[in-house]
Amino acid sequence: MDPISWIILIAIVAIVLWIVGVYNGLVTLKNRADEAWSDIDVQLKRRYDLIPNLVNTVKGYASHERELFQRVTEARTRAMGAQAPAEKAEAENMLSGTLKSLFAVSENYPDLKANQNFLELQRELTDTEDKIQASRRFYNGNVRDFNIKLEVFPDMIVANMLAYKKREFFEIENAVEKEPVAVKF
Repeated sequence: MDPISWIILIAIVAIVLWIVGVYNGLVTLKNRADEAWSDIDVQLKRRYDLIPNLVNTVKGYASHERELFQRVTEARTRAMGAQAPAEKAEAENMLSGTLKSLFAVSENYPDLKANQNFLELQRELTDTEDKIQASRRFYNGNVRDFNIKLEVFPDMIVANMLAYKKREFFEIENAVEKEPVAVKF
């Protein structure tokens, strides 16, 4: 083989290795983002499981608050059915608002505030909210890394050839983030 053939062969091998490296990097980042979304989903399911117990505990003391219980149940159902991160975030914001209303109502019932079951549910829900926030930060960090990989040149050429699309961040409104769901007693 002449020197030009060697140069062309080396260039082709280098390009193929670069494409393989970019592809593997994209797959790794995509899988990390998927795993991070799964972490959020686990925490949200834990939250959904706690809510009926909380509602039933409050119902025992504040049975006349039917409209509030219905709003909490509807918000929970909507949040459980949401799929895309933006849709999920909107539903979670609504659910957080109804939970704040539920805890505000509990302020009017001293016996409820002293109920061990209620206090334990409130503690678990607060803990879950903290885990959701940590999972959300982890997910958004992975999505950021994935989206950067899709946008940087020359990696974007391979990403476009493979039809990779940017991911949505899981964003929660600042008002919900700054105010914890649990009311201090």
